[in-house]
Amino acid sequence: MKMYASVFKLRLYNGLQYRSAALAGIATQFFWGFIIIMVFEAFYGQLAGSAPISLKQLITYIWLQQSFLAFIMLWFRDNELFQLITTGNIAYELCRPSDLYGFWYAKLLAQRLASAMLRSLPILIVAFFLPQPYRLSLPPDPSTLLLFVITLILGLFVLVSISMLIYISVFVTMSPVGSLLMFGVIGEFFAGMVIPIPLMPTWLQQIANLLPFHLAADFPFRVYSGHIPKEEALTGIITQLIWLAALVGFGSIAMRRALRRVVVQGG
Repeated sequence: MKMYASVFKLRLYNGLQYRSAALAGIATQFFWGFIIIMVFEAFYGQLAGSAPISLKQLITYIWLQQSFLAFIMLWFRDNELFQLITTGNIAYELCRPSDLYGFWYAKLLAQRLASAMLRSLPILIVAFFLPQPYRLSLPPDPSTLLLFVITLILGLFVLVSISMLIYISVFVTMSPVGSLLMFGVIGEFFAGMVIPIPLMPTWLQQIANLLPFHLAADFPFRVYSGHIPKEEALTGIITQLIWLAALVGFGSIAMRRALRRVVVQGG
């Protein structure tokens, strides 16, 4: 574990160096946040009847989505790992006295955490002081905030486990772009990043709830706003743990099988 912890720390410190990129990202996320909020504000203004989620909860949902984008976006990638696979330099990784799955998992986890540390706090602070109706609301009570933190962290682990499947698939497809598009388009839609899951048709909500993608984004954000009750949140945490164990187990097996058939070019 010391080896994986060292890799995690090194990658985390390295990621925290890219402050200029973080500032550009903050500006971009504020822009998209306001655009999305204004679209839904117009939609709610013309809505007849009650909505499945209130506009106040939806605005909170959007700001949390923008603040923790590094925790929930599947197209967030490490091009170095893709190059190792496609160029055959994976041979150098195989020389390490460590499990490749755990080694890469620690790197990807640190990369996402570093990006979120640079971007999330400034966005949250500014969003808390925006005028209504654009302001980010506080959670209903401290216990809800604690549940949100737990679900957010578990959701991050689930998403990194899904991201690992993208890199493992490149061993077969040899196409990073194809794997990213396949996982990214499907995953982000069913995570509620295009349309919040409460606003989807019932049959689509049922499909989304069967897949693990919503556990990283939609679920924690609705826990924060109080849209998901505490009892349901506790059940969701158990679901997150089950999916995490299943994804890590499946990913480890798939990685071992992929490495048995790996072809190192040039030798």
